[in-house]
Amino acid sequence: MQSVLVTGGAGFLGSHLCDRLIRDGHEVLCVDNFFTGSRRNVAALLNEPGFELMRHDVTFPLYVETERIFNLACPASPVHYQFDPVQTTKTSVHGAINMLGLARRVKARILQASTSEVYGDPDVHPQPESYLGRVNPIGIRSCYDEGKRCAETLFFDYHRQHHLDIKVVRIFNTYGPRMHPNDGRVVSNFIVQALRGEDITIYGDGSQTRSFCYVDDLIEAMVRMMDTDTGFTGPVNIGNPSEFSIRELAEKVIAMIGGPSKLVFRPLPSDDPRQRQPDIALARSALDWEPKVALDDGLRETVRYFRDLLKA
Repeated sequence: MQSVLVTGGAGFLGSHLCDRLIRDGHEVLCVDNFFTGSRRNVAALLNEPGFELMRHDVTFPLYVETERIFNLACPASPVHYQFDPVQTTKTSVHGAINMLGLARRVKARILQASTSEVYGDPDVHPQPESYLGRVNPIGIRSCYDEGKRCAETLFFDYHRQHHLDIKVVRIFNTYGPRMHPNDGRVVSNFIVQALRGEDITIYGDGSQTRSFCYVDDLIEAMVRMMDTDTGFTGPVNIGNPSEFSIRELAEKVIAMIGGPSKLVFRPLPSDDPRQRQPDIALARSALDWEPKVALDDGLRETVRYFRDLLKA
């Protein structure tokens, strides 16, 4: 048993991680400011003796005792991180500084949930960890992209300067139950629109590609990364290398749900990447990990979740 702090623990990924850590027998302190997270996501854990929920914003220091820290706190969808871009940057940068300071004080191992967005709109495909990215530093997505890049810089500077035990994972598109229904991501957007019988909105011509990883696979990789030997820092790409166009995804959702939904096309937003596919060779070799859940199977679970949510 270990004491584990999960920032952003009431969010989509964080709540699944808390589930897993409690199941594995750890004591979990879940910290969230509930900007995009929800108490509903962790309601089933509230009666667990090893689980504690705290409302806190990571842009302020946190003084607790813990052995391990998963730093997941940050809005991760364009709708939410562009709502208050200055606060998004603060969450990534000040949040990293505060959590790294905590890890240094209590000598904890700390994992940063970084993102494939550090690669920007890539001109290398698929993207290996060695690729340095092509990011617009002044665009509308920069608050998130550059905030996460700066957080990685801080993690590695703390590692070099203070010998902190760090782990960094770069998360590619992940989907599954507990996604926010209004987060603007393609999987949740398409499913909610289809369930409501609305037309499905595609930005651009739908030829841009993404790789979709089911949440259970993602959490397994994060736990394995945290458990790797001291000295292996990453960064490590975590995602599903199976690549689908946005149009293919929309057609899968319509076929699965049925109904009158048609495809409608809108202009492509600024700085939207054309391709996004992880090279997971390092994850395979260092973590003995690769995704197991096929897109159709994961979509069925996600559709079931949103159908129940909309009924409620």
